Amino acid sequence: MTNAANLLTSEVAQHVRRALVVDSNPASARLVAELLKTLGVGSISLETSGSGALGVCERLEPQVIFTELAGPKLNGLDMVRKLRRSDLPCRTAPVVMITAEARAAAIIAARDSGVHEFLRRPFTLGQLTKRLEAVMLHPREWIEAISYVGPDRRRFNSGDYKGPRKRLADHAQPADAERIRQALQILRAAIAAIETQPAQALRSMQAQAAALKSCAVSGSNMRMTMAVSAFQRSLQAAVDTGRLVRPSIEAGAAGLWAFETGEFVQDDANLLEL
Repeated sequence: MTNAANLLTSEVAQHVRRALVVDSNPASARLVAELLKTLGVGSISLETSGSGALGVCERLEPQVIFTELAGPKLNGLDMVRKLRRSDLPCRTAPVVMITAEARAAAIIAARDSGVHEFLRRPFTLGQLTKRLEAVMLHPREWIEAISYVGPDRRRFNSGDYKGPRKRLADHAQPADAERIRQALQILRAAIAAIETQPAQALRSMQAQAAALKSCAVSGSNMRMTMAVSAFQRSLQAAVDTGRLVRPSIEAGAAGLWAFETGEFVQDDANLLEL
């Protein structure tokens, strides 16, 4: 192993102490586990079913998950979707999906379920290392929406996929104006889902409020800061009372829609002096 590879192994090992491999074929799971051990991963759990994998996630909180796309007792896409929408602490853990089925449809389905990377069988240690490095050393922005929960799909970057949705150049964080537009778009969908998906709607609204607050602070925009604070108070009231009521949330969010066009409302000079 080269010095560069040794350095990479050391760096990866610092970020990954617990890994989970999900595969209905025990021999295939053991192969992945052996390769992970070569890279310095300390604790590796093996599971053959989606339900078993979620149980491990609850008990051991893996820092990275490798899962087969499909097999007996295993639907990898469904397992990832359930993980992303769960309350487990490891719900945001990087997921690498493995399969010999490398068609564009399978890759897009994996991406849309909340997977970070895609690895095609047969693969080499170097290819596995590349995926592990991508998910552990180059984190992507997290999207907490209603129809999608997972890493930013615009930066899905499987080394095997050459299709039209690959965006190799899309590495920069979105500008504040785009982040605000996206957060408000997701916020509208979350408010609309209060009656049908209350738990995910609340989580999504809290995430968008945090994103908007970050933009307001970075842009020194006092008006937006005040509007976000009012919205966060309405969310906190819902948490405190255990009642997520759409009219109350809509009233709390009313001050945010002025920023939906991406054009910053100018702060009053007196407000800036407060």
